[in-house]
Amino acid sequence: ERLLAENNEIISNIRDSVINLSESVKDGQKNPEAINFSQGSVSELFPSASALLAVDSEDCLFALKSGSHSPGVQMLDVYDILPFDNPDGGVWKQGFDITYNENEWDSEPLQVFVVPHSHNDPGWLKTFDDYFRDQTQHILNNMVIKLQEDNRRKFIWSEISYFSKWWDGIDSQKKDAVKRLIKDGQFEIVTGGWVMPDEASSHYFAVIDQMIEGHQWLEKNLGVKPKSGWAVDPFGHSPTMAYLLKRAGFSNMLIQRVHYSIKKHFSTQKTLEFFWRQNWDLGSSTDILCHMMPFYSYDIPHTCGPDPKICCQFDFKRLPGGRISCPWRVPPEVIHAGNVQHRAWMILDQYRKKSKLFRTKVLLAPLGDDFRYTESSEWDQQYQNYQKLFDYMNSRPEWHVKAQFGTLSDYFEALRKESNLGEKSSNSLFPVLSGDFFTYADRDHHYWSGYFTSRPFYKHLDRVLESYMRAAEILYSLALVQSSKSEKMSVFPSVDNYKLLTEARRNLGLFQHHDALPGTAKDWVVVDYGTRLFHSIMNVKKVIIDSAHILILKDKSAYNYDTTTPFLKMDDVQASQDSLPRKTVIKLTLQPRYLLIFNPTEQERFPVVSVNVNSPRVKLLSPLGKPVTVQISAVWDGATTVSHEAYQISFVAHLPPLGIGVYQLLADESSEAVLADYNIYVRNSRQENTDRLFKIKEMQHSVDNIILENAYMKLWFSGMSGLLEKINTKEDGKNHQMKVEFAWYGTTSNRDKSGAYLFLPDGDAKPYIFTDPPTIRVAHGKIFSEVVCFFHHVTHTVRLYKVQGLEGHSLEVSNIVDIRGEYNRELAMRISSDINSQNRFYTDLNGYQIQPRVTLSKLPLQANIYPMTTMAYIQDVGVRLTLHSAQSLGVASLKNGQLEVIMDRRLMQDDNRGLGQGVQDNKITANVFRLLLERRHGTDVDTKPSDEAVLILHRKGFDCRFSNRDMGLLCSTTQGKIKVNKLFNKFRVESLTPTSLSLMHSPPDARNISEINMSSMDINTFRIRLG
Repeated sequence: ERLLAENNEIISNIRDSVINLSESVKDGQKNPEAINFSQGSVSELFPSASALLAVDSEDCLFALKSGSHSPGVQMLDVYDILPFDNPDGGVWKQGFDITYNENEWDSEPLQVFVVPHSHNDPGWLKTFDDYFRDQTQHILNNMVIKLQEDNRRKFIWSEISYFSKWWDGIDSQKKDAVKRLIKDGQFEIVTGGWVMPDEASSHYFAVIDQMIEGHQWLEKNLGVKPKSGWAVDPFGHSPTMAYLLKRAGFSNMLIQRVHYSIKKHFSTQKTLEFFWRQNWDLGSSTDILCHMMPFYSYDIPHTCGPDPKICCQFDFKRLPGGRISCPWRVPPEVIHAGNVQHRAWMILDQYRKKSKLFRTKVLLAPLGDDFRYTESSEWDQQYQNYQKLFDYMNSRPEWHVKAQFGTLSDYFEALRKESNLGEKSSNSLFPVLSGDFFTYADRDHHYWSGYFTSRPFYKHLDRVLESYMRAAEILYSLALVQSSKSEKMSVFPSVDNYKLLTEARRNLGLFQHHDALPGTAKDWVVVDYGTRLFHSIMNVKKVIIDSAHILILKDKSAYNYDTTTPFLKMDDVQASQDSLPRKTVIKLTLQPRYLLIFNPTEQERFPVVSVNVNSPRVKLLSPLGKPVTVQISAVWDGATTVSHEAYQISFVAHLPPLGIGVYQLLADESSEAVLADYNIYVRNSRQENTDRLFKIKEMQHSVDNIILENAYMKLWFSGMSGLLEKINTKEDGKNHQMKVEFAWYGTTSNRDKSGAYLFLPDGDAKPYIFTDPPTIRVAHGKIFSEVVCFFHHVTHTVRLYKVQGLEGHSLEVSNIVDIRGEYNRELAMRISSDINSQNRFYTDLNGYQIQPRVTLSKLPLQANIYPMTTMAYIQDVGVRLTLHSAQSLGVASLKNGQLEVIMDRRLMQDDNRGLGQGVQDNKITANVFRLLLERRHGTDVDTKPSDEAVLILHRKGFDCRFSNRDMGLLCSTTQGKIKVNKLFNKFRVESLTPTSLSLMHSPPDARNISEINMSSMDINTFRIRLG
């Protein structure tokens, strides 16, 4: 009844706010202003309140319903009940003693699957290429030989980045042997992504891309479709990954790095195997069977059973005389007739104990570690000794065991058979779980929350390449179709650009690896990743230029492609892999220069665009040839000196969805551009700073506030520090405390200190203290005003746009951070508000979904830090404060009404997780955010390009308790239905067929469809052919 009442209230609100739409928005009306490749809803000019688009009430139910159901296990509840103590568990340090009854297996024998694997990091202590040369190629070469020696041998592999490189270098005889081994079930590809991605800082676009890259490679070269996920090394696990695997047609998945207290709790409850369901799923359509490994690590000492001292004796690479030994000081023995009975009994005892943690008599025992099985001798040591153990065990019927080598899918198939999962019985043996597995701790108070921020320069660069990739993929797909329409255009370099796109996708895919994006690799490996990202950014810009060129020509017959002189240039240039980009200065002439602006999103947009020109006497014409209002701002050399080499011009552009706006820039003596003026607060001011163009007033710091305002809000900044203190929202006239400050974290004085992975602070953060007040530069302009504060370690800017839409409702906050001279310090930005958030806050997972968080006082500070990929927010009954982020960083809400984000960390020592170095390669790093305060209503490589492209659609789940007035977000909701012929207007959709997420599977009834129908939160993939 409550839901119905809320629903009715929402519907009546909508009815009140919808004005007769037929007048203000003509459905799919063409926009004359710009080249528009999409048929989204386009409003006449800027949307005024009267042009509010219809919201279908059914689309509001998502936010009202979600959270109203209770699956079996909700991770927030688990956190609530666990004491997070750490008693000594005996041989299984973080667990408990396991006992069993000898005759438990009499009626049903124990089935043991020993799964040999080798964990190959695509870069960590060595670069991708060095690892391949020294280790990986030998592992795969030996695999082909050794698996063929005995058809009972099995092996699994997951990273396609390595596998494809190896495949390209082997002969056809070897290739046939591999295909045979796959067909016979001896060799299995698990997950099959380009890498085994990080799950904390990765954006779902990039995760899907690396998955498609791997799955498409497998389909083209091997004809295989993986069905089981294998993630033994990412540092914590996200339900987004479970959703993506399920959507890609997977049935099973495995995870390993989960907080030791959770592993122990799940072991006592026998919930280590569960159906992982999305938080927002009211049915069970997102369920995927997940196996959580119970012990400390994925190495052999921690996978055969609870006692590492015994399991280590069954890692036959550690036989005496080898390069590695057992730290527990009891070495393995070669298996022979004299010891096989005792040895088989020892390991069977471990298998039985481990199986007591699960609900079935089917047991998984992985057999491998990092870069294992390189030498031929190691294959013999492991496989021959284990085969002797299996043969002996299986020959003793009174032991009731059947042990064998298996692949991951062998295990899951046996598990499903044993638990009757094939049959449609609703009450399954396994519980349903919702939630995530952050923040990870592997022992003591060692929480892995440092890597959420480590190497933030590259976390930002990752997202820059992602956004260029998206634009390039879209424009290239359209340009390819365009180029096939006439002889003249067939010189379009489609094949060269396809190669560049593929290489960029693979470089971005490589960087999603769990030692790349997290920032946990050696310095020179980081440089290798950075160089790959940097080269791909340059290459993808070339694809964008070539594609935009062919698309914007009015007279297609004039098309002419010349490699030496590209038709267009990009507006910024990055000099090296570790430097920030600089704006290109556009030289103005009396002849117009064309300025192209592409909108790669599916929404009509009115963004503020800024470019640098060489003269303040400038005129800008819109795509229709009308003059556009321009703000001219100074380009500064340092804090107080104006450089007259360049001038920044800013204006509001109008871009249809997937559209290109063609603006014209020209020199004009009678320019009507509006200059920004400046107040500079400096210690020893010279009242009048005489500049030949700009009005600049120098003044002393003052206790009086600095004030900026636009139509929606008024901001107060401190006249001493220049930092934000208060916001007034004009719609309701309310003042909100909103204090921005900076703070330092140190690291403990204990033996264990913070490093690339771990955050081990020396207590609460200390305020950022400055002896002299910073220079503050305040700009007032027609399009935007801003306050820039120049601190020693950070240049902090808050910009307020004087425009309608989202940009006018939110603040743009950017920090240029430089902590290169610091010693064991981390710099955080903290926002303190008067929002009564009650220890709850919300962070996104992979830019795909929101996960509620609770700050727990029973946990140490570092445990209350979570990954933020694109946003974090706090809220109370009346308001929500969201921090949108352009890069992934660690975030927390340690006090009521607070949000803080860790921006960079410089650590002088290793944290004993294998990296063998600290984090000292800090760069000058740009962090960009948007701060949004909203009122809450109501209650709580193939060389030739294919003629098909892939269309990936994500239907978001909406919460209609927020106003969308004046936001410039012009999407009318449609209950998830889209007519295919309405998608594009310059191109015809020849065919659109549904497929699984990474194109591995086509539904049996896959056919060309004319209407797309999606539920909230769905991500759907289609093969699309345009004409």
